[in-house]
Amino acid sequence: MTYGIIGVNNKSNKLFVAKFAKFISRKKPMQFFDTHAHIGLIYDDPIEQLRVIQQAKQAGVTRIISINNSLHDFKTVYSTLKSVSGIYHAVGVAPSEIVNPGRDWINVIEESVKLPNVVAIGETGLDYYKQYGDKRTQIEMFITQLELAQKHNLPVIIHNRDAGKDIFDVLCERIPQSGAIFHCYSEDAVYAQKCLDAGLNVYFSFAGNLTYRNAHNLHETVLNIPLDRVLIETESPFMIPAEFREKKRTMPAYLPSTARFLAEMLEKPLEDVADQLWKNSCKVFKLPE
Repeated sequence: MTYGIIGVNNKSNKLFVAKFAKFISRKKPMQFFDTHAHIGLIYDDPIEQLRVIQQAKQAGVTRIISINNSLHDFKTVYSTLKSVSGIYHAVGVAPSEIVNPGRDWINVIEESVKLPNVVAIGETGLDYYKQYGDKRTQIEMFITQLELAQKHNLPVIIHNRDAGKDIFDVLCERIPQSGAIFHCYSEDAVYAQKCLDAGLNVYFSFAGNLTYRNAHNLHETVLNIPLDRVLIETESPFMIPAEFREKKRTMPAYLPSTARFLAEMLEKPLEDVADQLWKNSCKVFKLPE
């Protein structure tokens, strides 16, 4: 018995069905990469931290970069999560720690980057909003960490608050070969294009605030930069996506909400956007896809 073009006894159709079935079996589910999450700030309890990670994996967030502002916090969180699959780490000193970066902090970073699954320097950068210390000291610490990133062939994760001009000027002279990530991007499309026009190897990472209606500068930016320079993050426990605004804190499991919003803005299928974001994240952190 046959059914025209899809007849089960038609040899060519059987071959087509076999090939199609093989294609379907190879298709992987969407995966999301949270490029910036302060897991240690979501919960202090290590058991709760592991629960957060498990919830993220159930939501398709299979890789997370664990971020800390201080070296003390890095040691604590790394000790808890160092053996958890899919969790990678950045180590650095944030501008908020400028007054007390820790004893022998440069050597501590140099030793820490040798640990398994440490894939970036950061977060570092400049913050002129809260005026941590003085600008000169902030810039000196920022430059030192850029030099460490260059020395160890690692990308750097940048915190920028009201310091865009100085960060741009420093990067033009000191950006590490492995590149830099503007985390929780807060500038506008003009600034992003300026960085690209200058030939800087930079990525722009967007958090849950991308989903806010009044985030016009962020919306304009994602519509005007190449998708292969875009990353997404949760900045957990901050920057709650609009979809979850009733929650008290952001979780890595909420990351797909930001991805969906981005895909809708770009008028592209979520699967295609998620795939490109995954490739971008793996590329900048030098991880296998």
